[in-house]
Amino acid sequence: MRFPGIKTGMASTTHHYVTEEETFGNHLPDDMEKLLSTSGLVSMIGLASVKLIDPHLPDGFISVGKSAEVVHEHPTLVDSTVEITVTLVDFDGYHLTIAAEVSDESGVCGRGTHMRSIVNKRWMQLKTTRRIAER
Repeated sequence: MRFPGIKTGMASTTHHYVTEEETFGNHLPDDMEKLLSTSGLVSMIGLASVKLIDPHLPDGFISVGKSAEVVHEHPTLVDSTVEITVTLVDFDGYHLTIAAEVSDESGVCGRGTHMRSIVNKRWMQLKTTRRIAER
């Protein structure tokens, strides 16, 4: 199947308000618990990538995360607003490589590469149902 709406070079920028749910929480000393966690940063990049790719997919298809390689360069505080810019840098027909940069009021706080795959949503649901049944 072809996905003509998806082209390398397409990009989008979104904004996200950092909440306490995106911090590392109780695992750090009290003076550091209000910082955006690396997993929170990766999640933001994933969501921004879905917003970039999925509107261009035909009914019945979605993109799913395959991998992420992220460098968390600087701390970001809860109640900050971050800007996430994602750019499609490679697309082989089913696998997408997305470059990401995340900035807060002080500058770049993280950057990396996120890979996604395009899948048939019904097929994915069947595969998930089988895995649950195998438990």
